[in-house]
Amino acid sequence: MADRSSGEAEDARRHLVECLRHVAAGDKAALREVYDRTQAKLFGVALRILNDRREAEDVLQDVYLSVWMKAADFDANRASPITWLATIARNRAIDRVRQIGRRDEKDIDSALEVADDSPDAFAHLSAEDDRKRLDVCLDELDERTGNAIRTAFFSGKTYQELADKAEVPLGTMKSVIRRGLIKLKGCLSR
Repeated sequence: MADRSSGEAEDARRHLVECLRHVAAGDKAALREVYDRTQAKLFGVALRILNDRREAEDVLQDVYLSVWMKAADFDANRASPITWLATIARNRAIDRVRQIGRRDEKDIDSALEVADDSPDAFAHLSAEDDRKRLDVCLDELDERTGNAIRTAFFSGKTYQELADKAEVPLGTMKSVIRRGLIKLKGCLSR
């Protein structure tokens, strides 16, 4: 059973990679296919960060505009397609938070109940092999750096929020994460 779902995940990954290649060549139908296969997950990422459906919908629109314009930048050797797309969604949502300010933070847990019965965003973000490699590489980082990267990239916290929680200047937190990402990139490229 695990082999079957692993095979299905790899087939889905390959299909998205091919669709993104077509999007890079200007194929609108391929963009529609990418949208149909990923919009629920990316909407969930944006909604979790923004806690506002309208804002998340606006961000989702921006995400696919970015995909249309930057599909040629996608490199399947560096990241899975869903990871690349989710990173765009996360960054756009954080940018929107900075523009409008976070709304009603106390009810953020309700965003987890997005109408989607498939696995949660993190489970779908990476195929099984990508997730295992990422976990191994994150575990190689020191605890502070690993936790900061996990919180920033998988929980949608801004660098400022992480700096405030750790009681360090924003520049320090940015440096910690930047150095950690460099180490992570090196580990993932091995």
